[in-house]
Amino acid sequence: MDLHTKLLEELHKHFGYDSFKQGQEEIIMNLINGKNVLGILPTGVGKSLCYQLYGYATKSRILIVSPLISLMQDQVANLRFLGEKRAIAINSELNPADRNNVLATLDEYRFVFVSPEMLNSETVLRRLNRFHPSLLVVDEAHCISTWGPDFRPDYLFLGTVVKKLGTPLVLALTATATKEVEADICRILFSDRKIDKVRCSVDRPNIFLDIEEVENDAQKDELLIGLVEKMRGPGLIYFSSKKKADETSRMLGRKTGLRVAAYHAGMLFDERYSVLQQFLHGELDVVCATSAFGMGINKPDIRYVIHYHIPLDLENYVQEFGRCSRDGKQGIAILLYQRKDLKLQEYLIENSLPTACEIDSYFKSNAKNKALLRQEERYLLIEKYLRNGLSQDEMKNFAANRLVERKKSLAKMRNYAETKGCLREFIGEYFGDEVLPKKDFCCNHCNIEDSFEKMGLFFEKKVSNHSKAPGYEEILRKLFA
Repeated sequence: MDLHTKLLEELHKHFGYDSFKQGQEEIIMNLINGKNVLGILPTGVGKSLCYQLYGYATKSRILIVSPLISLMQDQVANLRFLGEKRAIAINSELNPADRNNVLATLDEYRFVFVSPEMLNSETVLRRLNRFHPSLLVVDEAHCISTWGPDFRPDYLFLGTVVKKLGTPLVLALTATATKEVEADICRILFSDRKIDKVRCSVDRPNIFLDIEEVENDAQKDELLIGLVEKMRGPGLIYFSSKKKADETSRMLGRKTGLRVAAYHAGMLFDERYSVLQQFLHGELDVVCATSAFGMGINKPDIRYVIHYHIPLDLENYVQEFGRCSRDGKQGIAILLYQRKDLKLQEYLIENSLPTACEIDSYFKSNAKNKALLRQEERYLLIEKYLRNGLSQDEMKNFAANRLVERKKSLAKMRNYAETKGCLREFIGEYFGDEVLPKKDFCCNHCNIEDSFEKMGLFFEKKVSNHSKAPGYEEILRKLFA
């Protein structure tokens, strides 16, 4: 039996599929042939299947580095649903006794999920060395470049972790990597090791791209209400403000009568988990979320993703609207663009990194003052950099350069919001994709005459009788005519 046939048998046996999606088989074949792989596949393709099927086909133990607790729990739950009991997540949700018990019995597991911060523990690393993983997977590997410099510096030292674990095979997976991010991943994670790259287009042809520019908050809220009332759900609305997510959730519930809930990092874990489970099981129509509701959330029938605020960069935007229509049916991504929202993102960028003065202040502080400074996230970031060997001057240069990079990324996002050209081509060019053939339903710049009705994206519903902001009716008329 040749390898292709064997992999198809394993695919059907463990997952019930008869064929692979783009990029999956090539990645698995490369791993089986002993090659390190960087896999860049579009959102919704099923990147996790690559390492799961490799584990089954080779009867290997797999260590997966994952950025979010919710993502780990989702992956473990999915594996257990498929009948795999040998999966576990080691994270801060485990109490010390349970964590020590898991670490002492790692031989009983095939798939072990950890955060990059957990790998900073020498105790955990020693136990994982005894686990002898054949494959180290870095899921959502773009975080190495996008999160590592800002607030997850442990990502920047995963290459060292690979060596401490005996240099297993490495698979890095992401849906969003520009050529620059790809270079960062290769430099930090693979160093001088030879790798094979499997790059597919980021394009999601079944998602219509739409930008609606609004003049003020009142017009934006009225447009949002009109969209939510008419769009076929379920739907997901992203915000850059936890407070605004809460306020809008309550407002939409009152105005539309739909089942709406908020989801963000300011909520207790149990509250977030409850909202997620309700949404996954069809008990909520709309979730108003921050980026905390993101990677790995796999609900196939989300029909629309709306961004209330302009995102920080195109990588985040593509990741977030990639939650839409993973079942292959028609969906839509709408950006509600208000120019003043750029100021919010500029504020968030400038307050996410320590300034040169703050870094100098930290190094001049005594132990008592440092304990007070640790109450602010920027000073905690300084301590993380310090633990990872950066000097005072290196920190200042690093933070200054990162600030410039993030502002450039926001400027590119603004260009997307204000372009008059094809939105799909803009995204493709940004990520270095080849020019793709035009879709029947591409974007609101290419399909000016196409309404959401033609795409089957809305249903007739009586619009609630509340006061309207001027200008919103014309936008809705255009969209639903």
